[in-house]
Parts: sequence; C-alpha cells; structure tokens
Amino acid sequence: MKVPNAVTTGLAGGLATGLLAGVLACALSGCGIAPTDVIDAGEPAAGVKSPGQPAADVQLFFYGPSGLRSATRPAKAPVDPQNAIELLMDGPNHAERQRGLSSVLPKFPGRLLATTGRGTVHLALPMNAKLLDSASLNQLVCTAANARVPGNKPPGEVTVTVTGQGVRVGPMVCGGNNAFPVVQPSPDAAAH
Repeated sequence: MKVPNAVTTGLAGGLATGLLAGVLACALSGCGIAPTDVIDAGEPAAGVKSPGQPAADVQLFFYGPSGLRSATRPAKAPVDPQNAIELLMDGPNHAERQRGLSSVLPKFPGRLLATTGRGTVHLALPMNAKLLDSASLNQLVCTAANARVPGNKPPGEVTVTVTGQGVRVGPMVCGGNNAFPVVQPSPDAAAH
C-alpha cells in the first residue's frame, strides 16, 4: 500500500487553493472590464403610479371567450367618455387580440358623440339606437361608464343613455360586465 506523500498532497492542495483564489480575484475585480457611462435606452419604466396620483388608465370593454371583459390601457391623463368610445371604436390592439378579445360593434355610418353631466353620459348614435344588439350596448355603456365622468361616482352608479334617430335606450348602468336598465320605483308604488 502506498502512502501519499505529504509534499505532493500539500503542493496539489496549495495549487487548488491558489487557482481558486485567482479565479475569485478575477471575478471580483471584473477582469479588466472598464466601467461605462449611463446609456440612454428609451423611455423610463411605466406602470407604477406615484403615490397620491389618480389612476389615468382607460378601461375598454371587448368580448372574449367567456363574455364581456375589460381591457386596461395606460393613459397619460384620465380619459373622458368621448375619447374612450373613440378608442373602443378602433377595436382591440395587438396584445388584446392575443388575449382573444374582439369587438362586436357594428360599423357606424358616422361619429358617435358622448356628452357628460354629473354622473351621467349621453351617447348620440348616427343610427336608430334600437338597432343595437345587447352585446354592442354592453361594450358602449361599460366603456363610457368607466371613463372619467364628472361627479366622481363609481362606474356602477354612472347612468348612460343611448339615443339615435329619435329613439332612446336607457338610462343604463354597467353592473360588473353587463349593461342593465336603471330600475326606478314606479310612482304608484311610492303612493302606497
């Protein structure tokens, strides 16, 4: 049986320790890589709001595999119903289409106009308002109600009325992901 030589073992252990120390020194010193200046690489990161600043995102409503869904887009400032409806009319963007979202809105023969009051939105269509199906109404009402409306009411309390060619639909509210008619007590029920 051969006994290891203490000189050889010490030399090999010292060589391994020296090699490890050299690798660590090189890694810690950067191996001669010089520092660089700051490189301008485009826009700063976005998505996190500054504390105390109001959210400026816009909510647009499109249809997906499981029904009406909201799509949040960043905005530089709060978006009013007119601008939100115009964005909605452009349809889903690439990322939203990748999520399976689409629009069921018809091609309107003209521009939709949105006017606002305290907690109310009035959408004037360039066509008979009764010709809109419920899916299209859902998209329009929920998008308008979730935009910046005077009065600071939550979206579920904003009433939206749709008119076109002398026909009126609503007032309606967006409850969750659907538009519902506003239910008001009848004058007869209040008298009893």
